[in-house]
Amino acid sequence: MAILAVIGGVAAGMSAAAKARRTNADLEIRVYTDEAHISYGACGLPYYISGEIEKETRLMARSVEQFATLGIKVFTRYRVEEIRPRDQIIQVRNLNTGEMTEVAYDQLVIATGASVLVPPVEGRDLTGVFKLRNVVDGVAIRRYIEETKPKAGVIVGGGYIGLEMAETMHRYGIKVTIVEMAPQIVPNMDKDMAQILENYLISQGIEVRTAEKVLSLRGGRESIDQAGFSGEEVFPPDRLQQVITERGIIPADLVLLSVGVVPNSQLAEKAGIELGVRRAIRINSRMETNLPRIYAAGDCANTTHLVTGEEVYIPMGTTANKQGRTAGENAAGGKAEFKGVVGTGIAKVLDLEIARTGLNERECQDRDLPYEVRIIKAWTKAGYYPGAGQIHVKVLAQKSGGRLLGAQIVGQAGSGKRIDVFAAALTLGATIEQLKDLDLAYAPPFAPVYDPILVAINQF
Repeated sequence: MAILAVIGGVAAGMSAAAKARRTNADLEIRVYTDEAHISYGACGLPYYISGEIEKETRLMARSVEQFATLGIKVFTRYRVEEIRPRDQIIQVRNLNTGEMTEVAYDQLVIATGASVLVPPVEGRDLTGVFKLRNVVDGVAIRRYIEETKPKAGVIVGGGYIGLEMAETMHRYGIKVTIVEMAPQIVPNMDKDMAQILENYLISQGIEVRTAEKVLSLRGGRESIDQAGFSGEEVFPPDRLQQVITERGIIPADLVLLSVGVVPNSQLAEKAGIELGVRRAIRINSRMETNLPRIYAAGDCANTTHLVTGEEVYIPMGTTANKQGRTAGENAAGGKAEFKGVVGTGIAKVLDLEIARTGLNERECQDRDLPYEVRIIKAWTKAGYYPGAGQIHVKVLAQKSGGRLLGAQIVGQAGSGKRIDVFAAALTLGATIEQLKDLDLAYAPPFAPVYDPILVAINQF
């Protein structure tokens, strides 16, 4: 019986295993993951930490036992330490016993994901300093907040996860400061749209410090008087107390390091697999690497940007699931393709929603791509309907031919998911003229007669 081995047990890995089973009922499928949990929704972790999701088990899509009923063997706490492509063997270590074994494979899917990029600052190992990538991280953060009741939190990094965690800390009554080294928060959006969000955060009592670098993290008792706390707190020597930046000291007894992720591609590189942009694994539309019988998918791998045709690294849970499904089908004998992404992203921060897709202005400028911009402000619903809120829509189009290049949205409830219309249009290569008369749904509880999407498009 042919053996499919899968390295990685979250979105891409388990999608690959499940699709391979549906494609080939006779295939022996083995999944190896160094984590204790599998098939979980990492994007839900901020909402578990906030308590909106009561138990971490709610984040689990399927258990090891459920996969077993499909004939998929899942080995948790097993780390693949070497791939030997010529022999079609992987070396696997049982992390509980230390025992090393060799496993033969006929087809291999690498879905090793990504790791949080931890800046090399002094004090990053202090109690109260966290990263957020998996269930273990989420449980640790929630427990720390519930047990120690921190008063001041600093989030290092102003991307989606950092912003979602700013909301979580804010809901706990923690004084939140966001420190972003870039000139703006949400670096993948344009500054004018990010500024709307920044102004809103400030209005909600969240401090935002951009173009500022964190130099070190400090703990210990010797500087309690300077930390900004009341003096009544008794801090263990190894507990975080201050964040030191280029501009001074920020009191903090909770820090989240959220400056981005890096692909876990070292195992693949050691085996002779070619890497691409951002040192992620280079694959084609069938998820094939440069080595025969080896596929890659998810946050460890690259993809293609459908607007530019370029190889890009945009790690997202949606992409990981699609790539995993494609890799699994092909590893099981199918002929599937995943052609790429348009860079769509969305997040909610308190009562504001942000979303983007395609290219932003900076990305157009970097490619010397002539473009035009239109920005509008409108209502999410009919203006007279209760609960109508403001929405800002920004659209970019190519000067010659009017091809849609990108869009960004910032607004109140009901704003963010409108980005999907632009994402669909970008995927199909639509022009502004083709979009001007879209037959979008209308009823006062959902949209004005002219949806904000149409208002923005018809400015061209």
